[in-house]
Amino acid sequence: MPDLHFSSVLDQAAWVNSGQLSARQLVEHSLERIEALNPTLNAFHVVLAHEALAVADQLDVETAAGTSRGPLHGVPLAIKEENDIAGIPTTFGTGANLTPATADSVVVERLRSAGAIIIGSTRMPEFGLWPYTESVSGGWTRNPWNPEFSPCGSSGGTAAAVASGMVAAGIGGDGGGSIRLPASWCGLFGLKPQRGRVSTSPASDLWRSLGTVGPITRTVADSALIYDVLAGHEHADRFRAAALTDSFSSAIEAAASGESARRLRIAVSAKNPSGGPRPNEASRDALTEAVHALRELGHDVVQIDPHYPAVSAEFILQVAGGARDEVTNLDAPEKLEQRTRDLLRLTKPLEGLGTWAERSGMKKGREFLSAFFSQYDLLMTPTTPTEAQPVGQLDGLSAIRTVMKATPVASYTSIWNVIGNPAAAVPMGFTDAGLPRSVQIVGPADGELTLLRLCAELEQLRPWAHHHPAI
Repeated sequence: MPDLHFSSVLDQAAWVNSGQLSARQLVEHSLERIEALNPTLNAFHVVLAHEALAVADQLDVETAAGTSRGPLHGVPLAIKEENDIAGIPTTFGTGANLTPATADSVVVERLRSAGAIIIGSTRMPEFGLWPYTESVSGGWTRNPWNPEFSPCGSSGGTAAAVASGMVAAGIGGDGGGSIRLPASWCGLFGLKPQRGRVSTSPASDLWRSLGTVGPITRTVADSALIYDVLAGHEHADRFRAAALTDSFSSAIEAAASGESARRLRIAVSAKNPSGGPRPNEASRDALTEAVHALRELGHDVVQIDPHYPAVSAEFILQVAGGARDEVTNLDAPEKLEQRTRDLLRLTKPLEGLGTWAERSGMKKGREFLSAFFSQYDLLMTPTTPTEAQPVGQLDGLSAIRTVMKATPVASYTSIWNVIGNPAAAVPMGFTDAGLPRSVQIVGPADGELTLLRLCAELEQLRPWAHHHPAI
């Protein structure tokens, strides 16, 4: 019996494909981990135990017959609760939505078509508004590396589930850093793809021009595999990324083969793009360690502070507008958290500026990307100003105080949602207290393949997936 604790998506799929393990065994292992750990970590909101076991049995019948649905055949995955899963409410982290979804989102549909088994939905703060996975209806979600600390957010439930080994991977969403931030605090890999790379259907967008959907994983290769399954737009999608020249997994294969790679010119900066706080010692140490690794890999590293565009207004207007879109059809709006109601009330006079915010942000983004990435291949920054912070950050706070508490956490990540280009959180060691550190690597428009290849090179040189929390 292989060691299932903290195994990868690629390993699990290979074990099922070869007959070494059954899909039922993988699901049973995942359910056992959830039963043991979820009472402490609060990563899952809904666990689809009976459905997952039934799907696993059907997949095992197909495996025995020599057929496979795809590259995720038999692998249990978690889904952030802003994605429709047929038969359960799409809660967006709130207690105000009670009606079950009648159909899967395109993301869930594509995962199922590739053979994945949906094991449940994971916690998020109400409407993903805050970088702490805490809500009145759902309570606190905790970090597997130290349950007294937050896994960040808004995809904190997914990150906690993956970091604790409940699942090998899970789906998150990123409207201001919500894949990268929890990946950073939980010692995981998280790539925000190019705007429009993954369908948000049945919604036409996710937080206007800001939001994307994608996996949080322990390895770069697992993220690449899942993106190969997810990539592609639908008719309803407002945003559509340009086609890539190759698959996501091809970038990983190239890095793994050791074939000659182009020497990259990589800019490194600790400057905060949003004018927020400078990084603390832990985040600076992560950046220094990553610089040493990049130079060891033979890349040209240049310390420079970019002239970032000012896009805070464009970001805030779209966040508020996106949340307003999501509350439109709630079953019980009276159950919304007070700070959410107050935020929507305070920003309502500005709702007519949403279209301006989209256009202005994208225009500034095109100008910056054209100028900056004509000189550099990639940019590296901190992912967050600090390592993980204690749980209970939002208790009793008003809307204004919550915004003030939350804004610094996403101050290195949110700009790339406004601009729309890809960016990844890459694990880079641990603090003296045993909390994960991370760096963010940013690519040009449609630059996922270059970005992933470099992340895979860093993973080979400074591997992280063998480090596990002592949960």
